[in-house]
Amino acid sequence: MAGPASDKLDRIVADARAAADSRDQGYREQALKIYPWICGRCAREFTRTNLRELTVHHRDHNHQNNPSDGSNWELLCLYCHDNEHQRQLEAAGNSGVGAGTTAATHSPFANLKAMLGNKGT
Repeated sequence: MAGPASDKLDRIVADARAAADSRDQGYREQALKIYPWICGRCAREFTRTNLRELTVHHRDHNHQNNPSDGSNWELLCLYCHDNEHQRQLEAAGNSGVGAGTTAATHSPFANLKAMLGNKGT
């Protein structure tokens, strides 16, 4: 098969291979090659069917710090990864509601007794 259709197919295959190579250079793919597919916290094991639930956690919380030896990564399941980040927020004094959010100070029931006492009058 020669001609424009063949050229288009060759370009599609080349683009797919380039995209796969690019993905393989990503830190998640590197970590999955380095480490066994087991959550570092709960020891849950993963297979190809549920591998999407295994995430890469940056130990120093800096997503730009990606050494090729994987020393800043650990594989965590979705639940343990969420828990780890929630613990970090709580340790920093943030309730996790949002960056810079302070605790609520409004108390909607503060005057409830007085309001109920005045109802019958």
